[in-house]
Amino acid sequence: MTSTEIITRLNALKDPEKVIFKQKKFGVVANNSLGVYHKDLKALAKEIGMNSALAIELFDTGIYEGRLMCSKLCRPKELTFDLVEKWTATFENWEICDSFSMGVYARSPLAVSMIEQYKNDESEFERRAAFATMAGYCMADKKASNDVYEQFLPWLLHAATDDRIYVKKAVNWALRSIGKRNRDLNKLAIDTAKKMLEMDSKSAIWIAKDAIKELAGESVNVLDYPRSIYRP
Repeated sequence: MTSTEIITRLNALKDPEKVIFKQKKFGVVANNSLGVYHKDLKALAKEIGMNSALAIELFDTGIYEGRLMCSKLCRPKELTFDLVEKWTATFENWEICDSFSMGVYARSPLAVSMIEQYKNDESEFERRAAFATMAGYCMADKKASNDVYEQFLPWLLHAATDDRIYVKKAVNWALRSIGKRNRDLNKLAIDTAKKMLEMDSKSAIWIAKDAIKELAGESVNVLDYPRSIYRP
């Protein structure tokens, strides 16, 4: 299927009412949007199959759903930092930010470098991308050692005072994800949250309280990655 054929398929699913609904219900404001839900994009992506060259063509159409399709078709192992910089600079809402962060960035060999590059970015959604990628990376690389995730904790402390809603929610998400990777990281994540409680920042305190509530709760599901260490 060519990019032109895919755009034709997307136009057939076009629904302006969905554009308005997503704005009102989920705060997703997107330029050049057709109004196609993720479930329909996911089904189309499954039909097409992974294809990085096609993904790049779809992104370059400038159509919002074409860009979302790009995040579903790009092979993470074929990601380059030039593409990361090009794509991340266009993020205009949490939906497309998270789609790329979780679907491509976190699964790529560039994940850690991408996080480090954008963790202090001034743009709300570019900075969110760093921490959404961090959250995704907790499950994407099941063999990574604890020291990879331990290096993230000071970065989360530094970002915890950012009171922009989409940044602080991503910081919280990343902290909780690290804390659910294994029992040792769970303890370190809770210790990090306690440090946030001591900060003179409403954002940091909110992040900390929410994270501790889950990570120290009786029903928390702490995993066992890397299994070479945590599973006998």
